[in-house]
Amino acid sequence: MIKQEILLGNGAIALGLVESGCQIVTSYPGTPSSEILPEVVRLKKSKKLDTYVEWSTNEKVALDTAFAAAITGKRAACCMKQVGLNVAADSLMSAAYIGTVGGLVIISCDDPGPHSSQTEQDTRFMARLAKVPVLDPSNPQEAREMVGLAMDISEEFKIPVILRPAIRVCHARQNISFGPIKKNDQKASFEKNPQRWAATPRFRLVLHGELNKKLAEIGNRFNELSQYNFHNGEPGKQYQLGIIAGGIPYAVIRDILDEEKRTDIPVLKIATPYPFPESLAIDFMSHCQKVLVIEETDTLIEYLLRDREKVMGRLSGHVPPEGELVPHVIHTLIHSVLKELNLEPFKTPEDHEAMQLVNDLKLPVQRPTLCPGCPERAAFFAIRKTRPKAIFTSDIGCYTLGLNLGAVDTCLDMGAAITMASGFYHSFAQDSVEQPIVATIGDSTFFHSGAAGLLNAVYNDSRFILVILDNLTTAMTGMQPTPALGIRADGSEGKAISLERIVAGCGVDFIEVVDPYDINKTVQSLKKAIKYVEDPAGGMAVIIARHPCVIAYPDKVNSYKKKVTITDDCVECNFCLERFECPALYHDAELGRVNINRALCIDCGVCIQVCPKGAIVEA
Repeated sequence: MIKQEILLGNGAIALGLVESGCQIVTSYPGTPSSEILPEVVRLKKSKKLDTYVEWSTNEKVALDTAFAAAITGKRAACCMKQVGLNVAADSLMSAAYIGTVGGLVIISCDDPGPHSSQTEQDTRFMARLAKVPVLDPSNPQEAREMVGLAMDISEEFKIPVILRPAIRVCHARQNISFGPIKKNDQKASFEKNPQRWAATPRFRLVLHGELNKKLAEIGNRFNELSQYNFHNGEPGKQYQLGIIAGGIPYAVIRDILDEEKRTDIPVLKIATPYPFPESLAIDFMSHCQKVLVIEETDTLIEYLLRDREKVMGRLSGHVPPEGELVPHVIHTLIHSVLKELNLEPFKTPEDHEAMQLVNDLKLPVQRPTLCPGCPERAAFFAIRKTRPKAIFTSDIGCYTLGLNLGAVDTCLDMGAAITMASGFYHSFAQDSVEQPIVATIGDSTFFHSGAAGLLNAVYNDSRFILVILDNLTTAMTGMQPTPALGIRADGSEGKAISLERIVAGCGVDFIEVVDPYDINKTVQSLKKAIKYVEDPAGGMAVIIARHPCVIAYPDKVNSYKKKVTITDDCVECNFCLERFECPALYHDAELGRVNINRALCIDCGVCIQVCPKGAIVEA
């Protein structure tokens, strides 16, 4: 009996990796890619496979590790989100020239919207820039199949291949039938060839020529890849409007046209946008007077189509230039194009009923906030209390929500809390201005890309306070372990890496560890750090604010033995609501003061230290 399971798209991708005989899988967690590696681990254990898996310290490390495995002849893969590919871009560009021996699949998950990312960038463009093939799946089953296709193409042409599932593929669910696991006992073998593996610029020129030949051959292959690149137009028939799409937009368009019972609008599906299946596109366009291109999140297909006069899309203003192409957006834009071309518009109006029902509920709009009992909230409160006029540089993580507490002024990318703090310091120092600066960065983010910035800050005598918010996990992306825990991706024991030792190794002499739940001690540590930073003989000061994440470690919260309560001494100054913003505290209209939502409160007791009136006490 064939095993079936309803899998998340990322689980289907993991299954595809296992079925294709992938021997090495690396990743750095980031939504929407985070579930791929844990699913590989689950399958590895259930199937008793000898697959090597690791949470790498960043995406470049993940790619480099997988690339090394691929040039020994093994099948390898690395997984990340789209902005993570920026971190790995340097390695990607060179890996394309150098090529591989075994298969190398780079899974870069895009986030149109964006839902949890800094940008809406399109990995397909990164693939074209790097000159590597890219596959664009429309559903979990197709993503699973394309993993094997990508691995085969990579191994055949000795080139890295990118799989680019968008968030609606990663987080969709589909019933998947398990196939046979490809037995892969390929042994590692490295043939020394410095002219290839360590090629100098002169030889890179030769390798570039070889890469271009590979891409031409792969492009021809993609023209004939009718399983994924196809259209439903009738041979010899002319159409007033055709649609070209790929990825999730294709799946949405097919559903809309089926619901509208429209057979007069052919659709060309492009699942391999680079190298572009040009002859297939030319043939399709020859049968259409106008072509509407619907793609996420940029204009790759639109740019690559030659007959510009026929094309309608983002460049012509027919498709929104930003935002996710959700079903009602696609329905609206096709409907508008049909009316513009004097064609029969859609008969079924947009379904606003669900949205109207939600609006009628008149639910309060609540902004994202840190969890009740989050130690980072306590750390931010202490920072604001101690250094209210500082510039607050911060980083990527759930602690970016320090914005709500007035303790985050900048957030650029991973590691930029430290590097931007250095830039601010030297900019003001040049003008002989003593501008206080406090940088905050998470423990996982520090391991990812903080150490290099800290080295640079110490080397160039920057003066600011760095607070490492150490909650002992990678909280924002799914509670993956950090190197400090010494727990590897498959649960096996690794060597724990001390944050204190890394910071000291960067040349920092002032290092203190505090529990942010103890606000008074945290404030005292910050005051000592201020003196050290301002002392001509001082330097960089690092405070590690360490307390376990309340979600990852609910049993380790330093709870009071008695419940926290609010007395009638509360004058509703709103200090706790506006300056501390714990979700468990709220205005109670009946009592005419602040009250505690017992369903949310974890009795961490930090609010007792925060209340300026002493109205919050132990029950």
